[in-house]
Amino acid sequence: MFEPVIAPSGTLLGLLQRGRGDGTLHALTAPRAEALAALDHCVLNDPRRDWQVENRSLYYARLYLDLDGALDEIERHLFDPEDLLEDETRTGLALSVLGHLASYGRQDAVLLLRRYAATGSNWTWALDELALRDDDAGLRALAVPVLARFPAGTEGDTALATALRDAFEPRPWRLWADDPRPGVGDRVRAAQENASFDRWQRQLSSSGPRPEWNVQAVLDWAEQGAQRGTPLYGPAARCLVAVAQPADRPLLVEAARSGPDGARCTALRYLAGAHDPQALDLIEAAAQDSSPVVVEAALSAFERMRSVAAVERARRWAQRPDALGAAAGRVLACRGAVRDRDLVLDALREAVRGDGPDADTLCPLVDGAGRLGLRCAAPVLRHVYRETSSSHLRGRTARALAATDPSFAAGFAVECLWDCEESTRELAARYAETGDARVAERLRRLASDPAEVDDVQVAVRSRITPDAPSA
Repeated sequence: MFEPVIAPSGTLLGLLQRGRGDGTLHALTAPRAEALAALDHCVLNDPRRDWQVENRSLYYARLYLDLDGALDEIERHLFDPEDLLEDETRTGLALSVLGHLASYGRQDAVLLLRRYAATGSNWTWALDELALRDDDAGLRALAVPVLARFPAGTEGDTALATALRDAFEPRPWRLWADDPRPGVGDRVRAAQENASFDRWQRQLSSSGPRPEWNVQAVLDWAEQGAQRGTPLYGPAARCLVAVAQPADRPLLVEAARSGPDGARCTALRYLAGAHDPQALDLIEAAAQDSSPVVVEAALSAFERMRSVAAVERARRWAQRPDALGAAAGRVLACRGAVRDRDLVLDALREAVRGDGPDADTLCPLVDGAGRLGLRCAAPVLRHVYRETSSSHLRGRTARALAATDPSFAAGFAVECLWDCEESTRELAARYAETGDARVAERLRRLASDPAEVDDVQVAVRSRITPDAPSA
């Protein structure tokens, strides 16, 4: 996955790329052509660092509606010759935006999705969007062009069964299975049977752990995964929970001290989870290893520990100027007490100073600042909120600000009502001061928006419908 190029946070493009509520508010007051150009850029060049935890599609779809934006640029993007490269990350965001627009009644979005499902490379994504929004007639019309992608014969039938098995939304396939046209219903029903058989066969042919395995067999399996470049120490450590006996402890301790990378990572994870008395010393030694894989596994194992001993060791390690010291700060952020406030604040400042507002390690530190009520952290949290390109991190930062910054309700909480993340909008619905005229109007709109999630609407209605007085 490529690293997106994000514009400065003070620009309209930068705000929209981040999915901030201020992006929508600025776009609605900017020249319409400029706002639409920035919006098109975001949709055609996915700005998310991790599309699995960050939302943008509903946010952008709502802005197309507010600006009455045409879909010409999305159409050109979808049907560009580059689509032949079959890279779903290139078109996924655009197709999701069209799906939301279709749910709002934009027929031009429905037609684009139908056309792309019939001819585009990322047709499965488009079909899933249509499965949620299109009528039966529209979906039935796609049966012939979709099935034409799979030439009759063993290879084509196998590919068809795989596509059917992997589909997120089964509705189109169920409609097609009942289609009486020759080569449609009968072929889909056969593919359904093949998909079920293939799933059963794959379960039987699993090359994973066997019930008769012992500790050494599990460690060997983990090492084989490491040599293939497929880390298995997480699953392997869970297997050890089932097979390890007290008599196996010397073998596991030795593997954690000096075993090959895969076995060592697995043993470290297992011993840390079992709160073994030597686990922390083994983690400290592994954190100085020359293998990045071992170091990462050691830090991960330490951060997963929940014992009193781990917290006490974190207090000793927190001021170390290395990766283990940084991990100790994160442990204290998650499980430390009020006495650890200064160490957590120092760890947060150091992480932002050293790695910037997009650092992957910031989430637990931000959460810890909120959990411990670190009011002194508010300036750092406000900086992270403004500058991070991760809407997921920004949402967690907003929650921390709600607990640490007295100005949150009248400040960032207001713009959060337009944020791209549903959890951030829910937080804003609970905190935003209704003295701002924009807040009352936005709450009413969210309450009646059919695309808004239930959690947000419950929070909104709790603000605009006061509880009845008790009898």
